[in-house]
Amino acid sequence: MTPRPISADAARRFFVTRHLLAPPRSLVPGPEGVLRAFERLGSVQFDPLGVAGRNHDLVLHARVAGYRTAWTEHLLYTTRDLFEAYNKGLSLLPTSELPWFRHTWDRHARMYKDGVFVRHAATVKNLLDRIGAEGPMSSLDFERLPPVAWAWGPTSEVRAVLEALSEAGVLALARRDGNRRYYDLVERVFPAELLAHRPSEREQVRHRLLSRYRAHGLLGATGQTEIFLGVTPSVADPARAHLPTRGALREELTAAGELIPVEVEGVRGVRHVLRDEMSLLEEAERQTALPEAPQATFLAPLDPFVWDRDFVRALFGFDYIWEVYVPEAKRRWGYYVLPLLFGDRLVGRIEPRIDRSTATVRVLGTWWESGFDPRTADGFVDAMREALAAYLAFGGATRIEWAAHLGRERRLFGTGGRRTPARRATSSQGGVPGV
Repeated sequence: MTPRPISADAARRFFVTRHLLAPPRSLVPGPEGVLRAFERLGSVQFDPLGVAGRNHDLVLHARVAGYRTAWTEHLLYTTRDLFEAYNKGLSLLPTSELPWFRHTWDRHARMYKDGVFVRHAATVKNLLDRIGAEGPMSSLDFERLPPVAWAWGPTSEVRAVLEALSEAGVLALARRDGNRRYYDLVERVFPAELLAHRPSEREQVRHRLLSRYRAHGLLGATGQTEIFLGVTPSVADPARAHLPTRGALREELTAAGELIPVEVEGVRGVRHVLRDEMSLLEEAERQTALPEAPQATFLAPLDPFVWDRDFVRALFGFDYIWEVYVPEAKRRWGYYVLPLLFGDRLVGRIEPRIDRSTATVRVLGTWWESGFDPRTADGFVDAMREALAAYLAFGGATRIEWAAHLGRERRLFGTGGRRTPARRATSSQGGVPGV
Protein backbone atom coordinates (compact mmCIF):
# COMPACT_ATOMS: atom_id res chain seq x y z
CA MET A 1 0.00 0.00 0.00
CA THR A 2 1.40 3.39 -0.99
CA PRO A 3 1.86 5.59 2.09
CA ARG A 4 -0.38 8.62 2.29
CA PRO A 5 1.53 11.94 2.60
CA ILE A 6 0.64 14.22 5.54
CA SER A 7 1.87 17.75 6.16
CA ALA A 8 3.69 18.39 9.43
CA ASP A 9 0.98 20.87 10.55
CA ALA A 10 -1.81 18.35 9.93
CA ALA A 11 0.18 15.63 11.70
CA ARG A 12 0.60 17.80 14.80
CA ARG A 13 -3.10 18.67 14.86
CA PHE A 14 -4.05 15.02 14.40
CA PHE A 15 -1.59 13.78 17.02
CA VAL A 16 -2.72 16.19 19.72
CA THR A 17 -6.40 15.57 18.95
CA ARG A 18 -6.19 11.78 18.90
CA HIS A 19 -4.36 11.92 22.22
CA LEU A 20 -7.40 13.68 23.73
CA LEU A 21 -5.32 16.81 24.38
CA ALA A 22 -7.13 19.29 22.13
CA PRO A 23 -8.11 20.66 24.54
CA PRO A 24 -6.62 18.93 27.58
CA ARG A 25 -8.72 17.96 30.62
CA SER A 26 -11.86 17.74 28.46
CA LEU A 27 -13.08 14.21 29.19
CA VAL A 28 -16.03 13.91 31.56
CA PRO A 29 -15.06 13.84 35.26
CA GLY A 30 -15.26 10.56 37.14
CA PRO A 31 -14.49 6.92 36.35
CA GLU A 32 -16.38 7.27 33.06
CA GLY A 33 -13.80 9.77 31.81
CA VAL A 34 -10.96 7.47 32.90
CA LEU A 35 -12.50 4.59 30.94
CA ARG A 36 -12.88 6.81 27.88
CA ALA A 37 -9.16 7.60 28.03
CA PHE A 38 -8.42 3.86 28.11
CA GLU A 39 -10.76 3.28 25.18
CA ARG A 40 -8.54 5.56 23.12
CA LEU A 41 -5.07 4.68 24.44
CA GLY A 42 -5.62 1.03 25.30
CA SER A 43 -3.01 0.89 28.06
CA VAL A 44 -1.17 3.36 30.26
CA GLN A 45 2.20 2.71 31.86
CA PHE A 46 2.42 2.43 35.63
CA ASP A 47 5.40 3.77 37.54
CA PRO A 48 5.44 4.01 41.36
CA LEU A 49 7.46 7.25 41.61
CA GLY A 50 5.07 9.89 42.88
CA VAL A 51 7.16 13.02 43.43
CA ALA A 52 5.09 14.91 40.85
CA GLY A 53 2.26 12.39 40.65
CA ARG A 54 2.52 8.80 39.44
CA ASN A 55 2.88 8.36 35.69
CA HIS A 56 -0.57 6.88 35.02
CA ASP A 57 -2.23 9.56 37.15
CA LEU A 58 -0.41 12.30 35.22
CA VAL A 59 -1.50 10.76 31.91
CA LEU A 60 -5.12 10.78 33.06
CA HIS A 61 -4.90 14.20 34.72
CA ALA A 62 -3.94 15.67 31.33
CA ARG A 63 -7.11 14.27 29.75
CA VAL A 64 -9.87 13.93 32.38
CA ALA A 65 -11.50 17.02 33.88
CA GLY A 66 -10.83 17.36 37.61
CA TYR A 67 -9.01 14.02 37.67
CA ARG A 68 -8.77 12.27 41.04
CA THR A 69 -6.58 9.24 41.70
CA ALA A 70 -9.42 7.54 43.56
CA TRP A 71 -11.35 7.14 40.28
CA THR A 72 -8.67 4.88 38.81
CA GLU A 73 -8.26 2.97 42.08
CA HIS A 74 -12.03 2.37 42.11
CA LEU A 75 -11.83 0.91 38.59
CA LEU A 76 -8.81 -1.23 39.56
CA TYR A 77 -9.82 -2.59 42.93
CA THR A 78 -13.58 -2.28 43.25
CA THR A 79 -15.30 -2.67 39.88
CA ARG A 80 -12.27 -4.45 38.32
CA ASP A 81 -12.74 -2.64 35.01
CA LEU A 82 -8.95 -2.17 34.88
CA PHE A 83 -6.08 -4.48 35.77
CA GLU A 84 -2.27 -4.47 35.83
CA ALA A 85 -0.27 -6.39 33.24
CA TYR A 86 3.06 -6.16 31.47
CA ASN A 87 2.69 -4.45 28.10
CA LYS A 88 5.21 -1.65 27.56
CA GLY A 89 6.52 -2.15 31.06
CA LEU A 90 3.99 -2.55 33.86
CA SER A 91 0.75 -1.04 32.58
CA LEU A 92 -2.91 -0.56 33.40
CA LEU A 93 -5.33 -2.03 30.84
CA PRO A 94 -9.07 -2.65 30.48
CA THR A 95 -9.82 -6.01 32.12
CA SER A 96 -11.74 -7.04 29.00
CA GLU A 97 -8.33 -7.34 27.28
CA LEU A 98 -6.92 -9.83 29.80
CA PRO A 99 -7.21 -12.88 27.48
CA TRP A 100 -4.85 -11.20 24.98
CA PHE A 101 -2.14 -10.80 27.62
CA ARG A 102 -2.25 -14.33 29.04
CA HIS A 103 0.82 -15.51 27.13
CA THR A 104 3.01 -13.56 29.56
CA TRP A 105 1.49 -15.58 32.41
CA ASP A 106 1.94 -18.81 30.45
CA ARG A 107 5.57 -18.04 29.59
CA HIS A 108 6.44 -17.32 33.24
CA ALA A 109 4.55 -20.42 34.40
CA ARG A 110 6.71 -22.57 32.12
CA MET A 111 9.85 -20.73 33.24
CA TYR A 112 9.12 -21.14 36.98
CA LYS A 113 7.60 -24.63 36.87
CA ASP A 114 10.89 -26.53 37.20
CA GLY A 115 12.85 -23.72 38.86
CA VAL A 116 11.50 -21.23 41.38
CA PHE A 117 8.41 -23.31 42.17
CA VAL A 118 10.57 -26.39 42.88
CA ARG A 119 13.33 -24.63 44.84
CA HIS A 120 10.79 -22.83 47.01
CA ALA A 121 8.03 -25.45 47.04
CA ALA A 122 7.36 -25.16 50.78
CA THR A 123 6.98 -21.38 50.55
CA VAL A 124 4.74 -21.69 47.48
CA LYS A 125 2.44 -24.09 49.36
CA ASN A 126 2.37 -21.92 52.49
CA LEU A 127 1.52 -18.75 50.57
CA LEU A 128 -1.23 -20.36 48.51
CA ASP A 129 -2.75 -22.16 51.51
CA ARG A 130 -2.91 -19.02 53.64
CA ILE A 131 -4.15 -16.70 50.86
CA GLY A 132 -6.73 -19.32 49.92
CA ALA A 133 -7.98 -19.48 53.49
CA GLU A 134 -7.57 -15.86 54.62
CA GLY A 135 -7.94 -13.73 51.47
CA PRO A 136 -5.67 -11.01 50.06
CA MET A 137 -2.27 -10.74 51.74
CA SER A 138 1.01 -8.87 51.29
CA SER A 139 4.57 -9.95 51.98
CA LEU A 140 4.33 -8.33 55.44
CA ASP A 141 1.64 -10.84 56.44
CA PHE A 142 4.13 -13.73 56.35
CA GLU A 143 7.11 -14.72 58.46
CA ARG A 144 10.26 -13.03 57.21
CA LEU A 145 12.58 -15.48 55.42
CA PRO A 146 16.22 -15.07 54.33
CA PRO A 147 16.79 -13.18 51.07
CA VAL A 148 17.18 -15.00 47.78
CA ALA A 149 18.73 -14.01 44.45
CA TRP A 150 16.12 -12.34 42.23
CA ALA A 151 15.96 -10.48 38.92
CA TRP A 152 17.16 -7.13 40.31
CA GLY A 153 19.19 -8.46 43.24
CA PRO A 154 18.65 -10.10 46.64
CA THR A 155 15.10 -9.85 47.97
CA SER A 156 12.99 -11.64 50.57
CA GLU A 157 11.94 -15.16 49.63
CA VAL A 158 8.28 -14.39 50.34
CA ARG A 159 8.30 -11.32 48.10
CA ALA A 160 10.07 -13.21 45.31
CA VAL A 161 7.64 -16.13 45.40
CA LEU A 162 4.60 -13.83 45.56
CA GLU A 163 5.85 -12.03 42.47
CA ALA A 164 6.60 -15.31 40.68
CA LEU A 165 3.10 -16.62 41.43
CA SER A 166 1.65 -13.35 40.16
CA GLU A 167 3.77 -13.36 37.00
CA ALA A 168 2.65 -16.95 36.35
CA GLY A 169 -1.04 -16.06 36.67
CA VAL A 170 -1.62 -18.08 39.85
CA LEU A 171 -2.12 -15.00 42.01
CA ALA A 172 -3.46 -11.60 40.94
CA LEU A 173 -3.14 -8.15 42.39
CA ALA A 174 -6.12 -7.55 44.66
CA ARG A 175 -5.15 -4.00 45.65
CA ARG A 176 -2.30 -1.66 46.45
CA ASP A 177 -1.82 0.22 49.70
CA GLY A 178 0.55 2.89 48.49
CA ASN A 179 3.09 0.70 46.74
CA ARG A 180 2.40 -2.29 49.01
CA ARG A 181 0.84 -5.06 46.91
CA TYR A 182 -1.86 -7.42 48.21
CA TYR A 183 -2.40 -10.65 46.28
CA ASP A 184 -5.34 -13.01 45.98
CA LEU A 185 -6.07 -16.18 44.01
CA VAL A 186 -6.52 -15.22 40.38
CA GLU A 187 -9.91 -16.98 40.16
CA ARG A 188 -11.25 -14.74 42.95
CA VAL A 189 -10.14 -11.56 41.18
CA PHE A 190 -11.27 -12.16 37.58
CA PRO A 191 -14.47 -13.74 36.18
CA ALA A 192 -14.24 -17.41 35.24
CA GLU A 193 -15.40 -16.80 31.66
CA LEU A 194 -12.62 -14.26 31.13
CA LEU A 195 -9.99 -16.66 32.47
CA ALA A 196 -11.37 -19.43 30.27
CA HIS A 197 -11.01 -17.37 27.09
CA ARG A 198 -7.67 -18.35 25.55
CA PRO A 199 -6.80 -16.83 22.19
CA SER A 200 -3.80 -18.45 20.52
CA GLU A 201 -0.36 -17.12 21.41
CA ARG A 202 -0.07 -15.79 17.88
CA GLU A 203 -3.30 -13.81 18.27
CA GLN A 204 -2.11 -12.47 21.59
CA VAL A 205 1.23 -11.30 20.21
CA ARG A 206 -0.52 -9.68 17.24
CA HIS A 207 -2.86 -7.87 19.63
CA ARG A 208 0.06 -6.70 21.78
CA LEU A 209 1.85 -5.23 18.77
CA LEU A 210 -1.33 -3.47 17.67
CA SER A 211 -1.68 -2.08 21.21
CA ARG A 212 1.56 -0.10 20.76
CA TYR A 213 0.25 1.53 17.57
CA ARG A 214 -3.04 2.16 19.33
CA ALA A 215 -1.40 3.87 22.32
CA HIS A 216 0.89 6.09 20.24
CA GLY A 217 -1.17 6.80 17.14
CA LEU A 218 1.67 7.48 14.69
CA LEU A 219 4.31 4.83 15.31
CA GLY A 220 6.73 3.70 12.66
CA ALA A 221 8.37 0.33 12.12
CA THR A 222 11.24 1.08 14.49
CA GLY A 223 11.98 3.29 17.45
CA GLN A 224 13.51 3.19 20.91
CA THR A 225 13.83 -0.40 22.16
CA GLU A 226 11.39 0.11 25.02
CA ILE A 227 8.53 1.04 22.65
CA PHE A 228 8.25 -2.56 21.46
CA LEU A 229 9.35 -4.18 24.72
CA GLY A 230 7.64 -7.53 25.22
CA VAL A 231 6.47 -7.88 21.62
CA THR A 232 7.95 -10.55 19.38
CA PRO A 233 11.38 -9.15 18.38
CA SER A 234 12.20 -8.20 14.82
CA VAL A 235 14.43 -11.26 14.62
CA ALA A 236 12.60 -14.15 16.29
CA ASP A 237 14.52 -15.66 19.23
CA PRO A 238 14.92 -19.46 19.36
CA ALA A 239 12.50 -19.90 22.26
CA ARG A 240 9.75 -18.21 20.25
CA ALA A 241 10.66 -19.40 16.77
CA HIS A 242 7.09 -20.57 16.20
CA LEU A 243 5.88 -16.94 16.31
CA PRO A 244 6.05 -14.47 13.41
CA THR A 245 8.47 -11.57 13.60
CA ARG A 246 7.31 -8.07 14.43
CA GLY A 247 7.77 -7.06 10.80
CA ALA A 248 5.61 -9.93 9.56
CA LEU A 249 2.85 -9.05 12.03
CA ARG A 250 2.99 -5.38 11.05
CA GLU A 251 2.68 -6.33 7.37
CA GLU A 252 -0.28 -8.53 8.25
CA LEU A 253 -1.98 -5.68 10.12
CA THR A 254 -1.34 -3.36 7.17
CA ALA A 255 -2.66 -5.86 4.63
CA ALA A 256 -5.79 -6.32 6.75
CA GLY A 257 -6.33 -2.54 6.73
CA GLU A 258 -6.01 -2.19 10.49
CA LEU A 259 -2.92 0.00 10.08
CA ILE A 260 -2.76 2.66 7.35
CA PRO A 261 0.77 3.68 6.25
CA VAL A 262 1.48 7.41 6.03
CA GLU A 263 4.49 9.64 5.43
CA VAL A 264 4.76 12.71 7.63
CA GLU A 265 6.53 15.77 6.28
CA GLY A 266 9.92 16.12 7.92
CA VAL A 267 9.74 12.73 9.71
CA ARG A 268 11.90 9.91 8.45
CA GLY A 269 10.27 6.61 7.50
CA VAL A 270 6.74 5.30 7.17
CA ARG A 271 4.38 5.82 10.11
CA HIS A 272 1.06 4.09 10.76
CA VAL A 273 -2.42 5.35 11.67
CA LEU A 274 -5.17 3.13 13.03
CA ARG A 275 -7.94 2.53 10.51
CA ASP A 276 -10.53 3.79 13.01
CA GLU A 277 -8.69 7.11 13.33
CA MET A 278 -8.48 8.00 9.65
CA SER A 279 -11.52 10.28 10.00
CA LEU A 280 -9.62 12.24 12.70
CA LEU A 281 -6.65 12.54 10.35
CA GLU A 282 -8.84 13.75 7.48
CA GLU A 283 -10.43 16.34 9.76
CA ALA A 284 -6.97 17.54 10.85
CA GLU A 285 -5.99 17.90 7.19
CA ARG A 286 -9.03 20.11 6.53
CA GLN A 287 -8.28 22.42 9.46
CA THR A 288 -5.80 25.27 9.45
CA ALA A 289 -5.60 25.36 13.27
CA LEU A 290 -6.95 23.54 16.30
CA PRO A 291 -10.65 24.34 16.74
CA GLU A 292 -10.29 26.02 20.16
CA ALA A 293 -8.01 28.57 21.78
CA PRO A 294 -4.75 26.88 22.85
CA GLN A 295 -4.73 25.39 26.33
CA ALA A 296 -1.77 24.12 28.33
CA THR A 297 -1.06 20.94 30.24
CA PHE A 298 1.84 18.98 31.68
CA LEU A 299 2.60 15.57 30.15
CA ALA A 300 3.70 12.48 32.05
CA PRO A 301 7.27 11.31 31.45
CA LEU A 302 5.98 7.97 30.08
CA ASP A 303 2.93 9.40 28.35
CA PRO A 304 2.49 7.62 25.00
CA PHE A 305 2.56 11.10 23.44
CA VAL A 306 6.34 11.20 24.11
CA TRP A 307 7.16 7.48 23.73
CA ASP A 308 8.97 7.93 20.42
CA ARG A 309 11.60 10.56 21.19
CA ASP A 310 12.93 10.68 17.63
CA PHE A 311 9.41 11.34 16.35
CA VAL A 312 8.82 14.09 18.92
CA ARG A 313 12.14 15.66 17.98
CA ALA A 314 11.33 15.57 14.25
CA LEU A 315 7.69 16.69 14.38
CA PHE A 316 7.70 19.07 17.35
CA GLY A 317 11.36 20.12 17.41
CA PHE A 318 11.42 19.03 21.06
CA ASP A 319 14.20 16.97 22.62
CA TYR A 320 12.90 15.06 25.64
CA ILE A 321 14.59 12.46 27.80
CA TRP A 322 13.26 11.46 31.20
CA GLU A 323 16.35 11.98 33.31
CA VAL A 324 15.22 10.22 36.48
CA TYR A 325 17.80 7.46 35.85
CA VAL A 326 20.49 9.79 34.52
CA PRO A 327 23.30 10.62 37.01
CA GLU A 328 22.72 14.09 38.42
CA ALA A 329 25.93 15.51 36.99
CA LYS A 330 24.86 14.50 33.47
CA ARG A 331 21.29 15.84 33.56
CA ARG A 332 20.44 18.69 31.23
CA TRP A 333 17.22 19.56 33.03
CA GLY A 334 16.25 17.74 36.23
CA TYR A 335 15.21 14.60 38.05
CA TYR A 336 11.45 14.47 37.29
CA VAL A 337 10.73 16.98 34.53
CA LEU A 338 7.43 17.13 32.62
CA PRO A 339 6.99 18.35 29.01
CA LEU A 340 4.67 21.34 28.69
CA LEU A 341 2.12 21.21 25.86
CA PHE A 342 0.46 24.41 24.62
CA GLY A 343 -2.06 23.83 21.84
CA ASP A 344 -0.16 21.66 19.36
CA ARG A 345 3.30 22.83 20.43
CA LEU A 346 5.71 21.53 23.05
CA VAL A 347 6.95 24.82 24.47
CA GLY A 348 8.95 23.93 27.56
CA ARG A 349 9.56 21.80 30.61
CA ILE A 350 8.58 22.10 34.25
CA GLU A 351 9.90 20.30 37.34
CA PRO A 352 7.19 20.28 40.02
CA ARG A 353 7.14 18.53 43.40
CA ILE A 354 3.96 17.80 45.33
CA ASP A 355 4.34 18.23 49.10
CA ARG A 356 1.09 16.88 50.49
CA SER A 357 2.10 17.52 54.10
CA THR A 358 2.02 21.29 53.46
CA ALA A 359 -0.46 21.29 50.56
CA THR A 360 2.20 22.90 48.40
CA VAL A 361 3.51 22.44 44.88
CA ARG A 362 7.15 23.42 44.63
CA VAL A 363 8.47 24.26 41.19
CA LEU A 364 12.20 23.61 41.06
CA GLY A 365 12.76 24.64 37.47
CA THR A 366 11.27 25.68 34.14
CA TRP A 367 12.95 25.52 30.75
CA TRP A 368 11.40 27.29 27.74
CA GLU A 369 12.08 26.29 24.17
CA SER A 370 14.23 28.54 22.03
CA GLY A 371 12.08 31.22 20.42
CA PHE A 372 9.21 30.80 22.89
CA ASP A 373 8.56 33.66 25.30
CA PRO A 374 5.91 32.83 27.93
CA ARG A 375 5.25 36.52 28.50
CA THR A 376 4.28 37.32 24.92
CA ALA A 377 2.88 34.07 23.49
CA ASP A 378 -0.79 34.81 22.78
CA GLY A 379 -3.00 33.30 25.48
CA PHE A 380 -0.22 31.40 27.22
CA VAL A 381 -0.21 33.16 30.59
CA ASP A 382 -3.92 32.44 31.16
CA ALA A 383 -3.51 28.89 29.83
CA MET A 384 -0.56 28.25 32.16
CA ARG A 385 -2.41 29.65 35.15
CA GLU A 386 -5.31 27.32 34.43
CA ALA A 387 -2.96 24.36 34.00
CA LEU A 388 -1.30 25.16 37.33
CA ALA A 389 -4.68 25.49 39.06
CA ALA A 390 -5.70 22.09 37.72
CA TYR A 391 -2.39 20.59 38.82
CA LEU A 392 -2.77 22.06 42.32
CA ALA A 393 -6.20 20.44 42.62
CA PHE A 394 -4.77 17.15 41.34
CA GLY A 395 -2.03 17.26 43.99
CA GLY A 396 -4.36 18.35 46.81
CA ALA A 397 -2.37 21.57 47.12
CA THR A 398 -3.43 25.17 47.65
CA ARG A 399 -0.31 27.14 46.80
CA ILE A 400 2.80 27.18 44.64
CA GLU A 401 6.34 27.91 45.76
CA TRP A 402 8.71 28.88 42.96
CA ALA A 403 12.46 28.32 43.27
CA ALA A 404 14.34 31.55 43.93
CA HIS A 405 15.66 31.81 40.37
CA LEU A 406 12.09 31.63 38.93
CA GLY A 407 11.02 35.15 39.88
CA ARG A 408 9.70 35.86 36.39
CA GLU A 409 7.49 32.78 36.48
CA ARG A 410 6.21 33.63 39.96
CA ARG A 411 5.21 37.10 38.77
CA LEU A 412 3.59 35.76 35.59
CA PHE A 413 1.72 32.79 36.98
CA GLY A 414 1.19 33.55 40.69
CA THR A 415 1.59 31.59 43.89
CA GLY A 416 -1.90 30.25 44.47
CA GLY A 417 -4.39 28.16 42.57
CA ARG A 418 -7.81 29.18 41.43
CA ARG A 419 -10.20 26.34 40.92
CA THR A 420 -11.89 26.49 37.56
CA PRO A 421 -14.98 24.55 36.53
CA ALA A 422 -14.49 21.52 34.33
CA ARG A 423 -14.46 22.83 30.77
CA ARG A 424 -15.92 21.21 27.71
CA ALA A 425 -16.65 17.89 29.43
CA THR A 426 -18.08 15.68 26.73
CA SER A 427 -20.91 14.12 28.73
CA SER A 428 -22.63 14.48 32.08
CA GLN A 429 -20.51 14.35 35.22
CA GLY A 430 -19.86 10.98 36.82
CA GLY A 431 -18.35 10.00 40.13
CA VAL A 432 -17.91 7.41 42.81
CA PRO A 433 -19.95 7.73 46.00
CA GLY A 434 -17.68 8.59 48.88
CA VAL A 435 -14.66 9.17 46.66
